[in-house]
Amino acid sequence: MTAVPLASAQAVPRHLAGGRHAARSERGPAPKRIVVGYGFWIFLLSDIVMFSAFFASYAVLVGETAGGPTGTQLFDLRSAGIETACLLASSFTCGLASIAAGARDRSWFSIAMAVTCLFGLAFLALELKEFISLIARGAGPSRSAFLSAFFTLVGCHGLHVSAGILWLLTMMAQVFAKGFRADIERRILCFALFWHALDIIWVALFTVVYLMVAGR
Repeated sequence: MTAVPLASAQAVPRHLAGGRHAARSERGPAPKRIVVGYGFWIFLLSDIVMFSAFFASYAVLVGETAGGPTGTQLFDLRSAGIETACLLASSFTCGLASIAAGARDRSWFSIAMAVTCLFGLAFLALELKEFISLIARGAGPSRSAFLSAFFTLVGCHGLHVSAGILWLLTMMAQVFAKGFRADIERRILCFALFWHALDIIWVALFTVVYLMVAGR
């Protein structure tokens, strides 16, 4: 009896090996998983802790009007509602931009990010208009502890939205110049998480500052 070499017995026929290779080629390379570093999560959590402190300060000082106007007399719920709608819509378009980035579609990514930017700018314009109106009516941050807490809480959120818009424009420029490199995709993911976190914080702010005042 002739012994069959082990290597020959275990060898895979070429037509089968070629079929397996072809199947892998048709499926394409396995998608790379984008991982956000611990540093960014620490930054995001520290931001949430900071806003929690501002919320606590506002809750303590909301009744300290020093004989001045209260939130019921000052706040325009309709304008705040439009601000909320703009920010929530921007969160949706930001999600579309993330999907476009995953599909490596520059055109749809740019369109979705541009619309997100427009919604963010509309939000900031309404917020700035509210601040100017309050100061013109003598209800600036130095008028009472309540207004100091209000301007600090809402203004800090507005500064974060402003920084987010600058970040958004930077991401658009990088994708336009360099495409969807792995490091750029990671930054886009970090931006999306940051922007969605701002939306969540604003929903809490809108509820505590505006809706609870309207319900009194």
